[in-house]
Amino acid sequence: MPQVYPSARVGDPREKISPAHPATGLSTPCTSPPTLLLSKMPETETSRPSDPKVKKPKVTMMDQFRAAKEEAGDALLFFRMGDFYELFGEDAEVASKELGIALTSRAKGAEAMAMAGVPVKSMEPYLMRLVRAGHKVAVCEQTSDPRASKGIVDRAIVRVVTAGTITEEDELDSRASNYLAALFVDEETPAATSPGSGSSGLGSSKQGRSGLGWIDLSTGRAYAMEVNTSEISNELARIGPAELLLPEDLPRTAPELAEKIQGELGPRITWRAPWRFARTSALRVLHEQFRVKTLEGFGFPEDSIAVCAAGAALEYARETQRGACEHVLRLERVDSDQHLVLDRATRACLELTETQRGARREGSLLDTIDASLTPMGGRLLRDWLLSPLRDVDSILYRQRGVGEFVDAPFLREGVRELLRGVLDIERLVAKLSTGRANARDLVALGRSLEVSPPLGEALAGVYSKVLGDLTESLDPLDDVVSRIDETLVESPPINLKDGGVIREGVSSDLDELRQIAGDGKAWMARFQGEAIERYGIPGLKIGFNSVFGYYLEVPKGQVGSVPDGFVRKQTLKNAERYITAELKEFEDKVLRAEERARDMESELFGALRDGIAEEIPRILRTANTLAQIDVLSALAETAAKRLYCPPDVDSGEVLDIKDGRHPVIEAMQSDIAFVPNDTLLSRRKRSVGIITGPNMAGKSTYIRQTALIVLLAQIGSFVPASSARIGVSDRIFTRIGSADDLSRGASTFMVEMVEIANILNNAGPRSLVVLDEVGRGTSTFDGLALAWAIVEHMHDTVRARTLFATHYHQLTELSERLPGVHNLSVAVKEWEDEIVFLHQIVEGGTDRSYGIQVARLAGVPDALIGRAREVLSDIEGDSDDLGSRILRSVELTPPNPTNPEPAGQIAQQPGLFDVSEPSLEEKLADIDIEQTTPLEALRILASLKNQA
Repeated sequence: MPQVYPSARVGDPREKISPAHPATGLSTPCTSPPTLLLSKMPETETSRPSDPKVKKPKVTMMDQFRAAKEEAGDALLFFRMGDFYELFGEDAEVASKELGIALTSRAKGAEAMAMAGVPVKSMEPYLMRLVRAGHKVAVCEQTSDPRASKGIVDRAIVRVVTAGTITEEDELDSRASNYLAALFVDEETPAATSPGSGSSGLGSSKQGRSGLGWIDLSTGRAYAMEVNTSEISNELARIGPAELLLPEDLPRTAPELAEKIQGELGPRITWRAPWRFARTSALRVLHEQFRVKTLEGFGFPEDSIAVCAAGAALEYARETQRGACEHVLRLERVDSDQHLVLDRATRACLELTETQRGARREGSLLDTIDASLTPMGGRLLRDWLLSPLRDVDSILYRQRGVGEFVDAPFLREGVRELLRGVLDIERLVAKLSTGRANARDLVALGRSLEVSPPLGEALAGVYSKVLGDLTESLDPLDDVVSRIDETLVESPPINLKDGGVIREGVSSDLDELRQIAGDGKAWMARFQGEAIERYGIPGLKIGFNSVFGYYLEVPKGQVGSVPDGFVRKQTLKNAERYITAELKEFEDKVLRAEERARDMESELFGALRDGIAEEIPRILRTANTLAQIDVLSALAETAAKRLYCPPDVDSGEVLDIKDGRHPVIEAMQSDIAFVPNDTLLSRRKRSVGIITGPNMAGKSTYIRQTALIVLLAQIGSFVPASSARIGVSDRIFTRIGSADDLSRGASTFMVEMVEIANILNNAGPRSLVVLDEVGRGTSTFDGLALAWAIVEHMHDTVRARTLFATHYHQLTELSERLPGVHNLSVAVKEWEDEIVFLHQIVEGGTDRSYGIQVARLAGVPDALIGRAREVLSDIEGDSDDLGSRILRSVELTPPNPTNPEPAGQIAQQPGLFDVSEPSLEEKLADIDIEQTTPLEALRILASLKNQA
């Protein structure tokens, strides 16, 4: 990255007069700088020709601006002019509106151009506000030293900031990654089909594969994977990219996919030319970045479509950062077959990282279990939670490390005490790589790395393989730490220009220059005393400002004593300011020493930063090791604190949880004992559990906690139960709660049915399915019919382990004909029309929902409650024995092993319920022949025939 220089002192209309000189510390009142109009700024700066005989054409700052703006394209251009970044034209108008800053004009009349600016020192907040609003910002800096420039200073774009390329630590969530992602869809992949044909409505796995690549530039982590086109939406939801790169021809090659992604990500999409996703271009970028001839060492064959996406993402990162991506060291392969799949709806329903209401981290599963102490550990735990494992050995590898920390509390506390001093090493390294790390960043890096040696000593002798492996991978990095400590002062200033960054003794030349500059205070005090005594001016003072340097200030009443050698420079209301030859000689000496000292400090710091940057691979490996140790100890801390147990994880089909508890609710209601419950599911004998009972009794809590316990077990964590046997799942599906999507014309019931279709089409025998109140969004009998058929389909065809919470009591009668269906209910105590929720799940079904009692508890008026009871009595009389009548209407033929369709089919509904039907004459009279379609006519004819 080019060195960025401050503006020249002379000629900047915005420059303030310094109240004191840093070498002397002498303060004095400052006069206000003269008011100058921006339009009066020098229009041109003439560059000095290398050959004095050849005159080069004059180059103006506006020429530089126009060239930079052409290069920036659609990005807003922050153009450095002195102490401000200026925006011109349309960019200025956008910035003025978004940031609420004044809009001025650079010229008048026909050549007028809108202009707005932000101070250099406080640029970052303004820049980030524009990026958060969906804009890209190109930063054009001064890249040559104004002191050495006789004409115009050089300027160049040093970086382009977008939502996916932010590396500013203060602007990012320390416990979440900020991903830039790219998607490549194979041209042979057919266009998407109708919803229900795949998990995201984008086709099935037979329709082809796509490539995904994603990078977090703030940490240097890069990933890539091949994914079924049908799973793109789910994977993007898991990754949560801040910015997604798509080829510009995607709306033509895959219109439905493009429309769906645009609907989900909207302004986070950046369109790129299709050639940027070409395999040859991608391979060139990846080979160049990682300095390899093949990617097979990373697990990617050269013909992998994941390579196309990864190369496109990395090429964009290098383009925006002007090549400063040295901290991106490797490409990690993600295999979707190795992870438990969680679709968008499941993540939302289970509230893994944020709550459904308010989208807050507080109240989520991550917030509940996250006891990590470092930002790297927090991000890693989030990644584990969103990508649980499926391989039993990998799960147990992690779990045994958690178990050792649980069994050794003194070891755990010692390790955690060391980790408390570790800052965000990954993001400090990102700043180091991009050339933006200051002295404080390096000191913070050194202090964070100091924990490696004592941490290795603390972990010596561990018995679990994972902790042993991590201990071996800990690099003490003594050379890096000592170099930082020996070069930089303990508490350096943020700004290198302030000086005082390099320790005394590092450079004898620097120490000498500092001594010359430091003697200024003593010399000034001595000179001032001698002048007062020599000239008889008791009120004489010495001061400094940036306009004419050091000066002697004499009160108005003592001006008559001023000798001939004093030269007047400024008249104030109550004093006169003078300079002398002796004072100017001292000023030149001190200022030259200070300037040379600052330049030398800058060189020494640059050499240190470059030297530490060469060790980035070692530093990042240690950062990753520290993050894993942090996560394992954090899971152990949560397990020990909340009395979690180690689950017995295997590849079997049984899910057996004793005294299971909901981890989030248990943590939130610490003053109330949580009622634990058992869960037993098996794909052969107890595949579907139908749970009935009243509202507020705990049905939803029970089914959610089962899913969360399975998920925690598969990230290697202990689980909230007294014991648990977990046969690993390949996917978890949930359908809990209701929501509409009016912007896309989908009602609550339509959304529900789309999600159900996704589950039915994609769940398999190794899946865990959790359903709550399916079918309640439509009429009672339609909903009951759908719920009934869904249970049969889950039992006969899908055969996934399923928990189905419902108020349709009639479904309990399915246990009489489907051997894998069992009934559960929530125990309730009744006392004189009062109900007490016991929150206990018991075997057997129930035929009551107690909805009216719950309504009364909510404060519904008594008169209405009384009327509801009367209506309920009539309805229950009409629907007595409804479930038995449905069963009698089903053909009880045994399942055909060659046909996976449900064993029975529900017969025609007319005649099931004791209600009178309209006569044939009445039905015929109601038919509107002109509005009836052929299909509707056939349906009406069939209905009339049945009635006849």
